[in-house]
Order: sequence, then structure tokens, then C-alpha cells
Amino acid sequence: MTSATPPRFPPYPIRRVFVRHARQNCAPHFAEIEVDFEPAAEGFSFEVAEGLTVEYEPSGDLPRFFAAVAAGIKEQLALPEHGFVTATRVVLRHARAETFGSHELAFKIAGYLAARKAIATADPRSQV
Repeated sequence: MTSATPPRFPPYPIRRVFVRHARQNCAPHFAEIEVDFEPAAEGFSFEVAEGLTVEYEPSGDLPRFFAAVAAGIKEQLALPEHGFVTATRVVLRHARAETFGSHELAFKIAGYLAARKAIATADPRSQV
């Protein structure tokens, strides 16, 4: 008896996955992203599209925000309940941050939500 090889994610390119994560309260969150999920040979890679500009000050925070997006996506894709092998190249195509409410946690949650949305697109029967 041979074991079946789990499917790879994504099975095809999933483009323009848009997420706006906004929460208004005493500890506000704001992050807006658009990412593409593309099949890769193996593993997980994340890159920022060439020429992406984000009007935000201090601009030195942006690399940390982008790393948080990658971390959120990677964590969601690694959950064993999905039952797939991650072979994904993610490209950040758009990002928007606001002075009040944008921080690493907001961008990590946006990444997590983008991955869930991509999984649901690839397999509408998924329970994410």
C-alpha cells in the first residue's frame, strides 16, 4: 500500500489577493496588502515587487511590515490541517500603511488573512 502524496499549494497562480485589515479601538490596526501566490519548485519564498512604493513615514518601518506579512502567510500555510505541501512564491504587489494603526502585528494578521483567502480560492471546500 502506497501513501498518497499530498497536493502542493498553490495548484495554480492565484493573483491579486487583496486584504484590508482595519480595527478601530483603543489599539487600532491598519494594514492593506495585495499579493500574488505562484507555484514554486519547493518551500516558501516571499518578495516585494520591484518598484513598489508606499507613502509612509517613517519609511524605515516598511521592511519590518513586509517581513510581518511574510511571517503571517508562512505561518498560515504551514498549519498541518491544510494537508498540502507548501511550494509557494509570494509577491507583495501593493501595500498601504497609515501613521495611526499600522504596525507589525497588523501586517502579520493581513498576511495570515491573505493566505486563508488564497487557500479558499484554490479549494472552496476548505474550512479556513
